[in-house]
Amino acid sequence: MRQLTSLDAQVLAIENGRNLGHVSGLSIYDPSTAPGGVLTADTMCAVLSERLHLLPPFRWRLAEVPLGLDHPYWVEDPDFDIEYHVRELALPRPGDDRQLAEQVARLHARALDRAHPLWELYVIQGLRKGRVAVFTKIHHAAIDGMSGAEILGVLLDPSPEGRVLPPAHDTRPPDSAPGQLEMLQRGLLGLPRAQLRALSALPRTMAHLDAIPGVQDIPGAPALARVTRRIRRIGRPARDGGMLEAPRSKAPRTVFNGPVTSHRRVAFGTLSLTTVKDIKNATGTTVNDVVVTICAAALRSWLEERRELPDAPLVAMIPVSVRTAEERGTFGNRVSTMAVAIPTDVEPPLERLQAAHEALRSAKERHRAVPASLLQDATLFIPAAIHARASRVTLRLSTRNAVTPIFNVVISNVPGSPTPLYCAGARLLANYPVSAVTDGMGLNITVLSYEDRLDFAIVADREQVPDAWPLMDALEGALDQLKAACGS
Repeated sequence: MRQLTSLDAQVLAIENGRNLGHVSGLSIYDPSTAPGGVLTADTMCAVLSERLHLLPPFRWRLAEVPLGLDHPYWVEDPDFDIEYHVRELALPRPGDDRQLAEQVARLHARALDRAHPLWELYVIQGLRKGRVAVFTKIHHAAIDGMSGAEILGVLLDPSPEGRVLPPAHDTRPPDSAPGQLEMLQRGLLGLPRAQLRALSALPRTMAHLDAIPGVQDIPGAPALARVTRRIRRIGRPARDGGMLEAPRSKAPRTVFNGPVTSHRRVAFGTLSLTTVKDIKNATGTTVNDVVVTICAAALRSWLEERRELPDAPLVAMIPVSVRTAEERGTFGNRVSTMAVAIPTDVEPPLERLQAAHEALRSAKERHRAVPASLLQDATLFIPAAIHARASRVTLRLSTRNAVTPIFNVVISNVPGSPTPLYCAGARLLANYPVSAVTDGMGLNITVLSYEDRLDFAIVADREQVPDAWPLMDALEGALDQLKAACGS
């Protein structure tokens, strides 16, 4: 058994039918390189079955603690049935990208069944040019971005012929699922441990209250953090650095900051990584600087067209992995976030890129100055019994007009493979990361690099963004504009 951390449990706790905690991926394959020229649900079942020992989260099922006394546990499902999780469907003709995006939006908007391990895989036939799509969903409580990449690395091979897999060391069948009495005992025994964990995290958390999203805006929190840091430095040798001042930018209220519905919109597309690298080399910036600049330009264009562009820059939540080399393969969430004021208020493309570069540089410096476990520490102080209610109330409060939003949008840039990959012999053509939206943050732009391309996926609430494709078009236009400004 493996207990969810407070941060993992929080991801699980926000779910209410509108806010969903899973993340997804849409992969496009060319089956002509596979044996028989096909990629089917049966094929995927075979691939998964031979690699299940390398994919522990795929067999984990939730075990709740009665009365909510403690956070849930992951247990290995003794009744695991892979055919429940792998499904197949087909698009009607013509099988174009917009039809695929609509189907993905519907699948993405459905909650995972907690009576089973929290993942699903859909093989989608009927795409143009004989391509096949594979859409996967897995709960964010089980994986973060880096562990998701590890799972992808298990499923994909560097050649059509596959590779030699390490053998399974433990072939014993899983134990039976624990009963309610055993879980109640665990919950009662866990109460003092939870108190000790919270006390141990108290000094770090108090010293960095002004770096916790949302908490930094509570009156008195920055002053309390400064006092705590001074007290902690008494008797210690002076050191350079320390906690930097929190950013002064406040997120303006936008259409993305309302409550989400139970419906989603999805769009996806590809930009040239080669072009992005040419721009970053010509301007002395980074790939991430260029990606954020493109996103800022697209958001500026989209909001301006609707006469909703705020004077102040939008604030993006940018997830950052804090997983160490020793924590690889442990799954769960080892993440932090950066709050970055993206330059939606800057019009000239090169000035916008420079503003993004400076904003990201400053955010990285602030991020390095706080403990990697800060988000985890901050969630330890919510008693497990009220964890779900507190998480949902916090999200709901963020949507009210009287409350300043913490963030406007999520932007995430995940590195992928620079070389071709294959699944069951079928070549991977594109890999679009379809992430989550929640109350107060109804827009998510995630990009994954693959070979010489950047695969973008836009996920939005249907009421906030009725059509996500104009945003994808705006991303493409923003890169063309930036390329022209660089004279390349």
